Amino acid sequence: MLRQLGQSEIRVSSVAMGCWPISGITTLDTTRAASMRTLQAALDNGINFLDTAYAYGIEGESEQMIGEVIRGRRDSVVVATKGGIHRVGKGQDFDARPETIHRECDESLQRLGTDHVELYYLHAPDPQTPIAETAGAIAKLIADGKAITAGASNLNLEQLKQFHAVCPLTAVQPHFNMLQQEIETDIAPWCRENGISLCVYWPLMKGLLAGKLARDHQFAPGDGRAKYPMFQGDEWRKNHDFLDDLRSIADDISVTVSQLVVAWTVRHPGITSALCGAKRDWQIQETSAAMSIDMDESILVRIADALRRRGPSVSRAAV
Repeated sequence: MLRQLGQSEIRVSSVAMGCWPISGITTLDTTRAASMRTLQAALDNGINFLDTAYAYGIEGESEQMIGEVIRGRRDSVVVATKGGIHRVGKGQDFDARPETIHRECDESLQRLGTDHVELYYLHAPDPQTPIAETAGAIAKLIADGKAITAGASNLNLEQLKQFHAVCPLTAVQPHFNMLQQEIETDIAPWCRENGISLCVYWPLMKGLLAGKLARDHQFAPGDGRAKYPMFQGDEWRKNHDFLDDLRSIADDISVTVSQLVVAWTVRHPGITSALCGAKRDWQIQETSAAMSIDMDESILVRIADALRRRGPSVSRAAV
């Protein structure tokens, strides 16, 4: 069943495909052919919501591939993209000036092969540009028919309020997962009060909560996950103890750990959709199946108990 996006008429699947991994910037062993198969698998398995950005790819490869896959089926796909960050080599620069937002949106639409997107996000705040100016630029995109609704990603609550006062938000995109629930202190309640959808990224915490990394896993050179405390030392041990609990629960209802985690996430109050990144077709096939999992109260209680045993986690990336 599709869900209402904010207070708009747009309907989206509760699992979206996060299209950062297919860009190949920080994801190892990514090929264009595999990425195209992954996008196709998402659409073939009930996902109608694709989330990308101007900066996903050195030359916008993510948007380009999406444009190819949705050709001929555009009306059945909800596309979200973002502006305000552009690539500088493999790094990034923040620029959310109105003229930049307008230029990036036009380039994104060209790459995607469409005249509009259903959702256009500010990718992240630009310290040099007032939020209100960027919000005004996105409001102009909506007035011009280049976007149907507005979103904001990686903003704090005060910044979201500033944006919303100028351009009403339909969706907010923060990170959220079982081990990172900080938005419940401020952003999530505000979104629920204002009828704004939460479309969250990192539901599987960069693959940690998929349950497929062994305790003795060694990260390959260039794998950016190694810098996160969750993948190190005592946090790593605690997380694997937690995963053992989740594995037992998942086995009892004949699902995988990642399916259990995603199903729990999209049941969370206020969360409209969880962005599941993937670089292989089997990965998005697995997580898309979470949309059909019905968890009863006893399962939710067992997950809550496992979370209490896990305790608070250290999640901020090392600088």
